Amino acid sequence: MPATSAARGVPRYDRTAAAILDAAAHALSEHGSNANMADVAGAAGVSRATLYRYYPDREALLDALASHALAEAAARLADAGLERASVEDAIERIVRALTAVGDRYAVLVREQVEADPDEIERLVAAPMRAVFARGIESGLLRQDLPAEVLLELFGGALVAALKLTERGRLGLEEASAAAASVFLDGARAR
Repeated sequence: MPATSAARGVPRYDRTAAAILDAAAHALSEHGSNANMADVAGAAGVSRATLYRYYPDREALLDALASHALAEAAARLADAGLERASVEDAIERIVRALTAVGDRYAVLVREQVEADPDEIERLVAAPMRAVFARGIESGLLRQDLPAEVLLELFGGALVAALKLTERGRLGLEEASAAAASVFLDGARAR
């Protein structure tokens, strides 16, 4: 049984894994594809042996990081109050939530690492699709494009916003606002 911190009630294994993933997000964002496992171990304050016990190779680390990012995105969307917001406000909240997560985990976008597709669907795509369906039904969004198509187009706007921030062309807030505006301007009913 893993040791548990009495103060926090969190198993040490989980704390270490979380620390490694947080450090990996930072190190990989900072150093890009040049970051190696030693950089991640150093940033996490653990030995390379400890890092390899948790994640035997870079691919396993990136896969775990993708799952971690997905959980964070899902939590941000759940906290965004999408069901209670107007469609426009919900779309802006989605953009802010997902660009914040995407900025933190930019390496996943850069290296095209994705979490489990079924989990992406359930935790992120389904709530977004529901907002788009509500927008189509209300007449705010185009009715000639199904929610699924709007979801794909929206994803492209998000990735473009993240690339603009990564290249330093726009700040995160500015890129988020631009992505929401460009998407809404193109998706509004005509």
